[in-house]
Amino acid sequence: MHIPDPELQSYYTARALEYDQVYLKPERQSDLREIERWMSPHFAGATVLEVACGTGYWTQFIAQSAAKVVAIDASPETMRLAEHRVPKGKVQFLIGDAYNLPQHLGKFTAAFAGFWFSHVPRAKRHIFLQGLNALLMPGSNVILLDNRYVEGNSSPITETDSDRNTYQTRPLKDGSIHRVLKNFPAEPELQSLLHGIGKDGTFSIWLYYWAFKYVATGR
Repeated sequence: MHIPDPELQSYYTARALEYDQVYLKPERQSDLREIERWMSPHFAGATVLEVACGTGYWTQFIAQSAAKVVAIDASPETMRLAEHRVPKGKVQFLIGDAYNLPQHLGKFTAAFAGFWFSHVPRAKRHIFLQGLNALLMPGSNVILLDNRYVEGNSSPITETDSDRNTYQTRPLKDGSIHRVLKNFPAEPELQSLLHGIGKDGTFSIWLYYWAFKYVATGR
C-alpha cells in the first residue's frame, strides 16, 4: 500500500525479517492469545479484505474462519513471508495502496487492518476509512487492531508535529535508525470517525493492545 512517509516505507522494508519478534515478547503472550480467540469468530464465513497484512501474522487467524481473504500490503518483502503462513487458495495477496484500494476486487463482507491505523496521519484517517467503506457491503464487520502506549514498554514518543501526529525513533539490527509515525488514538477519536461510514463502534482494550470494531454502512 502507499505509505505517506518514505521513512516508514524504508523502515518496514528493512524490518521485514525481524518484524515478528514483536509477537514473541513474553509479557504480551496472554494478550495475543486472547485477541486471537476473540477475533476469529467475527470473520466466520466472510470474504475479508485485510489492509496492511505485513508478514501475515493476523492473516493466518482470519483465514481459519473466513471463506476467503484478500490481503494487501505495500511491501513485497513482508508479503513473501506472509504467503508461507496460510493455506494456498484461501488467501490472495496483492501489492496495493491503502488510500487507493483496487475497485475491481468487488465487495467484501468484512475488513481488518492490524497495526496500520496508528501509522495513518490524523488528516488522512477519514480518507482511508471512506476508501475502505467503498469496498464493503452494508453490515460488514470492520476491525482495527493496534498498540496501546504502555509507559516503560512501548518505544518512547520522541516528536509531535503541528497536526498532533506523534513519532517514535526505532533502531533496527542492521544499525539503521528510523523516524516512525505512530499515533495512539483514544476511543472518542475513533467513534467520531464513523460519521457516514459506520455504526455500533465498540472499543476493546487489553494491557498492550486495543481493537475498534464497527459495522460498515457500505455503498
